[in-house]
Amino acid sequence: MTDVAIQTTTHTISAPGATLAYDVRPNASSKEPTLLIFGSPMGTSGFGTLASHFEDRTVVTYDPRSAGRSGRTDGASATTPEEHADDLHRLIDALGTGPVEIFASSGGAVNALALVARHPEQVRVLVAHEPPAASVLPDRDAALAACEAIHATYLRSGFGPAMAQFIAIVSLQGPVPDGWADQPAPDPQLFGLPAADDGSRDDPLVGQNMPSCNAYEHDFDALRRASTRIVIGVGEESGETLAARAARVVAERLGTEPVTFPGGHDGFLGNEYGQPRKPTEFAAKLREVLSA
Repeated sequence: MTDVAIQTTTHTISAPGATLAYDVRPNASSKEPTLLIFGSPMGTSGFGTLASHFEDRTVVTYDPRSAGRSGRTDGASATTPEEHADDLHRLIDALGTGPVEIFASSGGAVNALALVARHPEQVRVLVAHEPPAASVLPDRDAALAACEAIHATYLRSGFGPAMAQFIAIVSLQGPVPDGWADQPAPDPQLFGLPAADDGSRDDPLVGQNMPSCNAYEHDFDALRRASTRIVIGVGEESGETLAARAARVVAERLGTEPVTFPGGHDGFLGNEYGQPRKPTEFAAKLREVLSA
């Protein structure tokens, strides 16, 4: 289907255990590489504003496996960065435009790093913004235990209590204390979340992608050898949150300096979810980094 107003076309490709949906905003006259923008589990719905700032080139956004329109077809209860990386490999092949440039946010940044470790020839530049790579942190044991606890809460009590725990951990400034995972979950109603369990267990964040995303062990040797230029981004307002701390360690392991982006973890958002951040400033910084 086509949205004439913004010239967006929607496509699907098949992958083992999933059908992947992606949107193309074409610019046939541009000589710039295709820009692939994505997160995880956030899908295309969160990146419309950011994509609109790059009308001078073809932009592709997609719904990652188990999120949005990209439903799993195999009934699996977990989705891994390895699967996401294979999906991205297939997507870039399907585009047929040659090596792409990538902006990847949050869990998408973890997945993009996994892609580059395996297929660096497909990516000219990767801007990985705040990958929540708890596995690289000095406090990894406590951080990964917290991720396991959130997933366990979801399986036991449903979405609201698990998301309340998730909000608590992503808001935490500094290392995760030992024993954090053993604390009672906050009251979900304090965050405007439902306390009742609706019985579903297919949430892409606390159900499918956690804790596999956070526990993923990156192949830093392969990443350092890669032909891809890798830039790690950190939000100027993120402070010492888990994703920001992890991003700085990933940059250090790669032998690079992290680049500061406007806003926090979601600094690129426009009004997609009713809480606009700094999308214009963010897009300008991204353009600067891609052009460097």
